[in-house]
Amino acid sequence: MDTLNYHHLRYFQVVAREGGLAPAGRLLRLSHPTLSVQIHALEDQLGEKLFTRVGRRLVLTEVGSAVLRYADEIFSLGRQLVDTVQGRAAGAPLRLDVGVADEVPKLVVRRLLQPALGLPEPVRLVCHEAPQQQLLVDLARHELDVILTDAPVPSGSSVRAFNHLLGESGVSFFGAEPLASAHRPGFPGSLQGAPVLLPLENLTLRRSLDQWFDRHGLRPRVVAEFEDSALLKVFGQHGHGIFPAPSILEREICKHYGVRPVGRAETVVERFYAITVERRIKHPAVAAITGAARERIFRTPGS
Repeated sequence: MDTLNYHHLRYFQVVAREGGLAPAGRLLRLSHPTLSVQIHALEDQLGEKLFTRVGRRLVLTEVGSAVLRYADEIFSLGRQLVDTVQGRAAGAPLRLDVGVADEVPKLVVRRLLQPALGLPEPVRLVCHEAPQQQLLVDLARHELDVILTDAPVPSGSSVRAFNHLLGESGVSFFGAEPLASAHRPGFPGSLQGAPVLLPLENLTLRRSLDQWFDRHGLRPRVVAEFEDSALLKVFGQHGHGIFPAPSILEREICKHYGVRPVGRAETVVERFYAITVERRIKHPAVAAITGAARERIFRTPGS
Protein backbone atom coordinates (compact mmCIF):
# COMPACT_ATOMS: atom_id res chain seq x y z
CA MET A 1 0.00 0.00 0.00
CA ASP A 2 1.24 3.54 -0.79
CA THR A 3 2.03 5.99 1.98
CA LEU A 4 -1.14 7.08 3.75
CA ASN A 5 -2.55 10.38 2.53
CA TYR A 6 -3.18 12.33 5.73
CA HIS A 7 -5.30 14.93 3.97
CA HIS A 8 -7.74 12.18 2.99
CA LEU A 9 -7.63 10.82 6.54
CA ARG A 10 -8.37 14.27 7.98
CA TYR A 11 -11.35 14.76 5.66
CA PHE A 12 -12.64 11.31 6.64
CA GLN A 13 -12.33 12.20 10.35
CA VAL A 14 -14.30 15.41 9.95
CA VAL A 15 -17.05 13.70 7.91
CA ALA A 16 -17.33 10.96 10.55
CA ARG A 17 -17.42 13.43 13.44
CA GLU A 18 -19.84 15.83 11.75
CA GLY A 19 -22.15 13.03 10.63
CA GLY A 20 -22.19 13.69 6.89
CA LEU A 21 -20.64 15.34 3.85
CA ALA A 22 -22.74 18.50 3.99
CA PRO A 23 -21.88 19.61 7.57
CA ALA A 24 -18.25 18.54 7.08
CA GLY A 25 -18.09 20.52 3.83
CA ARG A 26 -19.32 23.65 5.60
CA LEU A 27 -16.69 23.24 8.31
CA LEU A 28 -13.86 22.54 5.86
CA ARG A 29 -15.16 24.96 3.21
CA LEU A 30 -15.11 22.24 0.59
CA SER A 31 -17.85 21.21 -1.80
CA HIS A 32 -19.88 18.04 -1.36
CA PRO A 33 -18.40 16.43 -4.53
CA THR A 34 -14.82 17.28 -3.53
CA LEU A 35 -15.20 15.66 -0.13
CA SER A 36 -16.87 12.61 -1.66
CA VAL A 37 -13.91 12.14 -4.01
CA GLN A 38 -11.45 12.39 -1.07
CA ILE A 39 -13.35 9.77 0.93
CA HIS A 40 -13.52 7.39 -2.02
CA ALA A 41 -9.79 7.86 -2.59
CA LEU A 42 -9.07 6.83 1.01
CA GLU A 43 -11.38 3.80 0.68
CA ASP A 44 -9.61 2.77 -2.50
CA GLN A 45 -6.23 3.10 -0.84
CA LEU A 46 -7.30 1.05 2.18
CA GLY A 47 -9.30 -1.42 0.13
CA GLU A 48 -12.28 -1.18 2.50
CA LYS A 49 -15.58 0.68 2.68
CA LEU A 50 -15.56 3.18 5.54
CA PHE A 51 -19.17 4.35 5.34
CA THR A 52 -22.49 2.79 4.47
CA ARG A 53 -25.55 4.85 3.62
CA VAL A 54 -28.64 4.47 5.78
CA GLY A 55 -31.35 6.65 4.27
CA ARG A 56 -29.73 10.06 3.92
CA ARG A 57 -27.16 9.37 6.62
CA LEU A 58 -23.61 8.08 6.35
CA VAL A 59 -22.90 5.45 8.99
CA LEU A 60 -19.45 4.11 9.79
CA THR A 61 -18.74 0.51 8.94
CA GLU A 62 -16.85 -1.66 11.43
CA VAL A 63 -13.62 -0.89 9.57
CA GLY A 64 -14.59 2.79 9.44
CA SER A 65 -14.96 2.87 13.25
CA ALA A 66 -11.49 1.38 13.64
CA VAL A 67 -10.00 3.87 11.17
CA LEU A 68 -11.65 6.75 13.05
CA ARG A 69 -10.05 5.64 16.31
CA TYR A 70 -6.65 5.64 14.62
CA ALA A 71 -7.35 9.01 13.02
CA ASP A 72 -8.27 10.55 16.37
CA GLU A 73 -5.07 9.26 17.91
CA ILE A 74 -2.89 10.34 14.99
CA PHE A 75 -4.17 13.91 14.93
CA SER A 76 -4.19 14.16 18.71
CA LEU A 77 -0.51 13.19 18.76
CA GLY A 78 0.14 15.70 16.01
CA ARG A 79 -1.38 18.49 18.09
CA GLN A 80 0.62 17.39 21.12
CA LEU A 81 3.80 17.38 19.06
CA VAL A 82 3.24 20.95 17.85
CA ASP A 83 2.18 22.15 21.31
CA THR A 84 5.20 20.53 22.93
CA VAL A 85 7.76 21.83 20.43
CA GLN A 86 6.33 25.34 20.23
CA GLY A 87 5.58 25.52 23.94
CA ARG A 88 8.98 24.28 25.10
CA ALA A 89 10.75 26.56 22.63
CA ALA A 90 8.81 29.52 24.01
CA GLY A 91 9.63 28.58 27.59
CA ALA A 92 6.11 27.45 28.42
CA PRO A 93 5.58 25.21 31.49
CA LEU A 94 6.13 21.49 31.12
CA ARG A 95 2.67 19.90 30.90
CA LEU A 96 1.88 16.84 33.02
CA ASP A 97 -1.44 15.05 32.42
CA VAL A 98 -2.19 12.75 35.35
CA GLY A 99 -5.01 10.24 35.56
CA VAL A 100 -6.16 9.60 39.13
CA ALA A 101 -8.18 6.46 39.84
CA ASP A 102 -11.36 7.29 41.79
CA GLU A 103 -10.48 5.22 44.83
CA VAL A 104 -7.02 6.70 45.52
CA PRO A 105 -7.16 8.97 48.61
CA LYS A 106 -6.82 12.62 47.62
CA LEU A 107 -4.30 13.25 50.40
CA VAL A 108 -2.10 10.53 48.90
CA VAL A 109 -2.48 12.10 45.45
CA ARG A 110 -1.45 15.51 46.75
CA ARG A 111 1.60 14.07 48.47
CA LEU A 112 2.60 12.12 45.35
CA LEU A 113 2.22 15.07 42.98
CA GLN A 114 3.96 17.64 45.17
CA PRO A 115 7.51 16.74 43.94
CA ALA A 116 6.47 17.44 40.33
CA LEU A 117 5.49 20.97 41.30
CA GLY A 118 8.84 21.42 43.05
CA LEU A 119 10.99 20.95 39.94
CA PRO A 120 13.29 23.82 38.92
CA GLU A 121 11.34 24.28 35.68
CA PRO A 122 7.65 25.26 35.87
CA VAL A 123 5.12 22.45 35.50
CA ARG A 124 1.51 22.78 34.40
CA LEU A 125 -0.36 19.99 36.19
CA VAL A 126 -3.61 18.70 34.67
CA CYS A 127 -5.50 16.07 36.71
CA HIS A 128 -8.19 13.77 35.34
CA GLU A 129 -10.23 11.55 37.68
CA ALA A 130 -12.06 8.46 36.42
CA PRO A 131 -12.30 4.67 36.90
CA GLN A 132 -9.01 2.93 36.17
CA GLN A 133 -10.26 1.18 33.01
CA GLN A 134 -11.22 4.48 31.40
CA LEU A 135 -7.89 5.99 32.39
CA LEU A 136 -6.07 3.08 30.74
CA VAL A 137 -7.90 3.81 27.50
CA ASP A 138 -6.87 7.47 27.74
CA LEU A 139 -3.29 6.43 28.50
CA ALA A 140 -3.22 4.21 25.41
CA ARG A 141 -4.38 7.21 23.36
CA HIS A 142 -1.47 9.21 24.79
CA GLU A 143 -3.89 11.64 26.43
CA LEU A 144 -2.25 10.97 29.82
CA ASP A 145 1.38 10.83 30.89
CA VAL A 146 0.79 8.68 33.97
CA ILE A 147 -1.96 7.06 36.03
CA LEU A 148 -1.94 7.00 39.84
CA THR A 149 -3.86 4.01 41.18
CA ASP A 150 -4.02 1.41 43.94
CA ALA A 151 -4.12 -1.56 41.54
CA PRO A 152 -1.80 -2.72 38.75
CA VAL A 153 -2.90 -3.14 35.14
CA PRO A 154 -5.28 -6.14 35.11
CA SER A 155 -3.86 -9.32 33.60
CA GLY A 156 -5.17 -9.81 30.10
CA SER A 157 -5.69 -6.09 29.57
CA SER A 158 -5.69 -5.02 25.93
CA VAL A 159 -3.75 -1.90 26.91
CA ARG A 160 0.02 -2.31 26.85
CA ALA A 161 1.28 -0.43 29.88
CA PHE A 162 3.81 -0.84 32.67
CA ASN A 163 3.30 -0.85 36.44
CA HIS A 164 5.72 1.11 38.63
CA LEU A 165 5.22 0.29 42.31
CA LEU A 166 5.48 3.52 44.28
CA GLY A 167 5.15 1.99 47.73
CA GLU A 168 2.74 0.59 50.26
CA SER A 169 1.09 1.51 53.51
CA GLY A 170 -0.72 -0.24 56.31
CA VAL A 171 -4.32 0.71 57.03
CA SER A 172 -5.63 2.53 60.12
CA PHE A 173 -9.16 3.07 61.38
CA PHE A 174 -10.36 6.53 62.40
CA GLY A 175 -13.44 7.99 64.04
CA ALA A 176 -14.85 11.20 65.41
CA GLU A 177 -15.07 11.64 69.15
CA PRO A 178 -16.67 10.00 71.11
CA LEU A 179 -16.85 7.12 68.58
CA ALA A 180 -13.06 6.73 68.53
CA SER A 181 -12.76 6.73 72.35
CA ALA A 182 -15.51 4.15 72.68
CA HIS A 183 -13.92 1.67 70.25
CA ARG A 184 -10.19 2.22 70.82
CA PRO A 185 -10.06 -0.10 73.88
CA GLY A 186 -10.05 -3.75 72.84
CA PHE A 187 -9.33 -3.05 69.17
CA PRO A 188 -9.84 -4.89 66.82
CA GLY A 189 -12.49 -6.85 68.76
CA SER A 190 -14.20 -3.56 69.52
CA LEU A 191 -15.25 -3.33 65.86
CA GLN A 192 -17.75 -6.16 66.33
CA GLY A 193 -21.12 -4.56 65.60
CA ALA A 194 -19.54 -1.10 65.39
CA PRO A 195 -20.77 1.35 62.71
CA VAL A 196 -18.26 1.49 59.86
CA LEU A 197 -17.89 3.32 56.55
CA LEU A 198 -16.22 1.23 53.85
CA PRO A 199 -15.12 1.41 50.20
CA LEU A 200 -17.36 -0.29 47.61
CA GLU A 201 -17.15 -4.08 47.47
CA ASN A 202 -15.47 -4.13 44.03
CA LEU A 203 -12.50 -2.03 45.18
CA THR A 204 -9.13 -3.49 46.12
CA LEU A 205 -9.02 -2.09 49.67
CA ARG A 206 -12.52 -3.37 50.46
CA ARG A 207 -11.62 -6.92 49.49
CA SER A 208 -8.55 -6.79 51.74
CA LEU A 209 -10.60 -5.41 54.64
CA ASP A 210 -13.30 -8.07 54.25
CA GLN A 211 -10.61 -10.77 54.47
CA TRP A 212 -9.18 -9.10 57.57
CA PHE A 213 -12.61 -8.94 59.23
CA ASP A 214 -13.12 -12.65 58.46
CA ARG A 215 -9.74 -13.63 59.93
CA HIS A 216 -10.64 -11.84 63.18
CA GLY A 217 -14.22 -13.13 63.19
CA LEU A 218 -15.59 -9.59 63.06
CA ARG A 219 -18.97 -8.45 61.72
CA PRO A 220 -19.11 -4.65 61.91
CA ARG A 221 -22.29 -2.82 60.98
CA VAL A 222 -21.76 -1.28 57.54
CA VAL A 223 -23.51 2.10 57.59
CA ALA A 224 -22.46 3.25 54.11
CA GLU A 225 -20.17 2.36 51.20
CA PHE A 226 -18.32 4.80 48.97
CA GLU A 227 -16.38 4.90 45.73
CA ASP A 228 -14.89 8.29 46.52
CA SER A 229 -12.48 8.10 49.48
CA ALA A 230 -12.80 11.82 50.23
CA LEU A 231 -16.58 11.54 50.59
CA LEU A 232 -16.10 8.56 52.90
CA LYS A 233 -13.88 10.67 55.17
CA VAL A 234 -16.37 13.55 55.23
CA PHE A 235 -19.07 11.18 56.52
CA GLY A 236 -16.59 9.86 59.07
CA GLN A 237 -15.74 13.40 60.12
CA HIS A 238 -19.38 13.94 61.04
CA GLY A 239 -19.56 10.85 63.22
CA HIS A 240 -21.49 8.47 60.95
CA GLY A 241 -19.01 5.64 61.41
CA ILE A 242 -15.45 4.42 61.81
CA PHE A 243 -13.50 4.46 58.54
CA PRO A 244 -10.22 3.08 57.11
CA ALA A 245 -7.41 5.07 55.49
CA PRO A 246 -3.67 4.62 54.81
CA SER A 247 -1.59 4.69 57.98
CA ILE A 248 0.99 7.01 56.38
CA LEU A 249 -1.71 9.70 56.43
CA GLU A 250 -2.63 9.39 60.11
CA ARG A 251 -1.38 12.84 61.12
CA GLU A 252 -2.87 14.61 58.09
CA ILE A 253 -6.26 12.88 58.41
CA CYS A 254 -6.57 13.68 62.11
CA LYS A 255 -5.67 17.32 61.50
CA HIS A 256 -7.74 17.78 58.33
CA TYR A 257 -10.91 15.97 59.44
CA GLY A 258 -10.75 16.43 63.21
CA VAL A 259 -10.89 12.67 63.89
CA ARG A 260 -8.85 10.32 66.09
CA PRO A 261 -7.11 6.98 65.40
CA VAL A 262 -8.93 3.89 66.61
CA GLY A 263 -6.38 1.24 65.70
CA ARG A 264 -4.28 -0.28 62.92
CA ALA A 265 -4.95 -3.30 60.73
CA GLU A 266 -1.28 -4.12 60.40
CA THR A 267 -1.71 -7.02 57.97
CA VAL A 268 -3.86 -5.02 55.54
CA VAL A 269 -1.56 -3.41 52.98
CA GLU A 270 -2.60 -0.80 50.43
CA ARG A 271 -0.25 -0.47 47.45
CA PHE A 272 0.03 2.46 45.09
CA TYR A 273 1.24 2.41 41.50
CA ALA A 274 2.20 4.73 38.69
CA ILE A 275 1.21 3.30 35.29
CA THR A 276 2.84 4.50 32.08
CA VAL A 277 3.10 3.35 28.48
CA GLU A 278 6.88 3.24 28.76
CA ARG A 279 9.00 0.79 30.72
CA ARG A 280 11.67 3.41 31.41
CA ILE A 281 10.20 6.68 32.63
CA LYS A 282 11.39 9.67 30.59
CA HIS A 283 9.02 12.48 31.57
CA PRO A 284 10.96 14.53 34.18
CA ALA A 285 7.86 15.25 36.29
CA VAL A 286 6.84 11.57 36.36
CA ALA A 287 10.42 10.66 37.30
CA ALA A 288 10.24 13.16 40.18
CA ILE A 289 6.99 11.59 41.39
CA THR A 290 8.27 8.01 41.34
CA GLY A 291 11.64 8.92 42.84
CA ALA A 292 10.18 10.86 45.76
CA ALA A 293 7.56 8.17 46.44
CA ARG A 294 10.17 5.45 46.77
CA GLU A 295 12.77 7.49 48.64
CA ARG A 296 10.64 9.55 51.01
CA ILE A 297 6.89 8.93 50.97
CA PHE A 298 6.61 5.14 51.10
CA ARG A 299 8.74 2.33 52.35
CA THR A 300 8.86 -0.04 49.37
CA PRO A 301 9.59 -3.76 49.79
CA GLY A 302 13.27 -4.45 50.13
CA SER A 303 14.21 -0.82 50.78
